[in-house]
Amino acid sequence: MSLNTVKHNYKTTKRQREALHGHKSYLIWFTGLSGSGKSTLANLVEIALHKQGLSTYILDGDNIRKGINKDLSFAPDDRTENIRRIAEISNLMLDAGVITLAAFISPYIKDRQEVQQIVSKDNFIEIFVNTSLEECERRDVKGLYKKARSGEIKNMTGISAPYEAPVNPDLEVITDGQSIEESLEIIINFINKKLKPST
Repeated sequence: MSLNTVKHNYKTTKRQREALHGHKSYLIWFTGLSGSGKSTLANLVEIALHKQGLSTYILDGDNIRKGINKDLSFAPDDRTENIRRIAEISNLMLDAGVITLAAFISPYIKDRQEVQQIVSKDNFIEIFVNTSLEECERRDVKGLYKKARSGEIKNMTGISAPYEAPVNPDLEVITDGQSIEESLEIIINFINKKLKPST
């Protein structure tokens, strides 16, 4: 970091922004294998929260990698940097008083722990979208597993690269044999208990 940078402390506070929005800001972090339903659930959760009049924004793996993180590969070090940058972006969104939904495989426990440290534990909700590898391969919406099995894709989480499941997530949603509507209801009920206006 340059020695010539100076942090500016602005007069409008996070608490004031939250009060304006009428709710606390949280980072809701969806983690799970590719094809687990993270992005689908994050999208549906945002729709539900938006209908409640809440201020939200989604950060999604594919979209982030097409822009700010397009210089990163899927090698372990780049995966870690990918998540670190997303955490910093999320922290800005939280400071703006916005409920931020992040849908990322984020395969390493240490990286998810760093996210929590950056945004602080009080602002972080980890949701483990627990879907078996077999089910994710059955869905294979993007055709990634087929390519990984044939050797076309390297460092594929769950196939040639590890996925470290959360040990103690704030919420675990087991989607095998459960409808998307049921999963959504579980998540919304959990989040709504957290969302109380700042005082």
